[in-house]
Amino acid sequence: MRPMSPQSPTQLKLSQNSSSTPQQRVNSISNHFKQQESTTMSNTEAVGDFGLIGLAVMGQNLILNAADHGFTVVAFNRTVAKVDRFLDNEAKGKSIVGAHSIKEFVSKLKKPRRMMLLVMAGKPVDDFIETLLTEGGVEPGDIIIDGGNSHFPDTNRRTKYLASKGIRFVGSGVSGGEEGARYGPSIMPGGNEEAWPYIKDVLQSISAKSDGEPCCQWVGDEGAGHYVKMVHNGIEYGDMQLICEAYDIMKRGLGLSGKEMADVFAEWNKGVLDSFLIEITRDILYFNDDDGTTLVEKILDAAGQKGTGKWTAINALDMGQPVTLIGEAVFSRCLSSLKGERTRASQKLSGPTPKFEGDKKQFLKNLEQALYASKIISYAQGFMLMQSAAKEYGWKLQKPEIALMWRGGCIIRSVFLKDITKAYRSNPDLENLLFDDFFNKAIHNAQEGWRDVVSKGALWGIPTPAFSTALSFFDGFRTKDLPANLLQAQRDYFGAHTFRIKPEFASDKYPEGKDIHVNWTGRGGNVSASTYNA
Repeated sequence: MRPMSPQSPTQLKLSQNSSSTPQQRVNSISNHFKQQESTTMSNTEAVGDFGLIGLAVMGQNLILNAADHGFTVVAFNRTVAKVDRFLDNEAKGKSIVGAHSIKEFVSKLKKPRRMMLLVMAGKPVDDFIETLLTEGGVEPGDIIIDGGNSHFPDTNRRTKYLASKGIRFVGSGVSGGEEGARYGPSIMPGGNEEAWPYIKDVLQSISAKSDGEPCCQWVGDEGAGHYVKMVHNGIEYGDMQLICEAYDIMKRGLGLSGKEMADVFAEWNKGVLDSFLIEITRDILYFNDDDGTTLVEKILDAAGQKGTGKWTAINALDMGQPVTLIGEAVFSRCLSSLKGERTRASQKLSGPTPKFEGDKKQFLKNLEQALYASKIISYAQGFMLMQSAAKEYGWKLQKPEIALMWRGGCIIRSVFLKDITKAYRSNPDLENLLFDDFFNKAIHNAQEGWRDVVSKGALWGIPTPAFSTALSFFDGFRTKDLPANLLQAQRDYFGAHTFRIKPEFASDKYPEGKDIHVNWTGRGGNVSASTYNA
């Protein structure tokens, strides 16, 4: 005879209750075990509306954001102890459940499963995707979102790879930093468009809002979302460099103190330059160290970079687009990193010493105009690049929606973007932002101050690469005849690369639309080079 199993405290209590009938005791014991079974099932059943892998600060804040908007979120991190710490602290009392394995993570999500990776770009993304496929048990129809800073060619590849397995992949740019993730970032999703109806409610709910509209819209196929985020980051590089040049001119050219410069930025933040980056620059310049001096002046002047600005500049070169301001912003960071060489050069290479004579108040107005005009150029170049990419990659990028997504939550958010949204909404086929009446007029009104600032920078020996390249681009763009005719003649002279004649000078000797080579010295050949391409 088998021994009886030990009785639970509940069973003992029931058996000892002499007032209950045998049937009541049986029913109570049955209900007890049903409750136990229910509790066990709740640990593994599909309860999650949305899942997120990666519990760094950004990941934790996005989870908290989603929970605040009524979604039950499943959280996982490769270091499982981090999951428990999160659940015991920030996530306590919220509709957030943890998972200690990829299999458990996937099993706790309702179908079709919606899950986001917020891990380091590159190999870690591929590794987690493979783990989800091999260990997690994801199924056709499930959705994987990469919310990190992945390079768009990687997203192109992953979208195709996962589509072959029936998995809908989305590469989504997320901007706004830690605070944006918690209270509403700008979100730029692209990839397999079949996923959009299933993720729209989550992403638009947690995104920032601008004038009641979510700063999250579908961007386009494959890597379009990460491409737009890449350009966003490139523009961010440009904006930051322009602000740094304005700061340098105020400090070295005008001799302003930290507080005086902070006051200027505070005033600028009330007008057309009202933006997150101007706001934080004001705060930085107001911030004093324990000894009462401005802390920023003690920070080593060697800037770091994570590569997204460089990606933008490289892609612009690949696409043949003159995105000069972002390029100069990247090179300025590279130059700043040469601190040792610059220190030695400062002792060996001479140049002018800044000495301002004139009306400081008026010059500060000119500086504001230069910053505004250069900012317009930066965004015009960024939208030129995206327009070119849309043609090259077959994406249907919606420029008004992109500007809208950038209006709130992200690092480059500004009132300025409302004007860009308005320009592209009134004319979706606008060839160039500078052709819009509003921006055409704005550039015209800012020109005098803009040119004064660039010339003063040159005369004072204060580098203004972003201001200068913006103005040079503007002058080049508005020039009907550039000296590239001479350049083509030079290429034909030394490499027989040929040239084309202007229509008004076409003749039998120089037919219009034909590649022409001239024997410039009487000794050259008559065919174009095929191996030398300068």
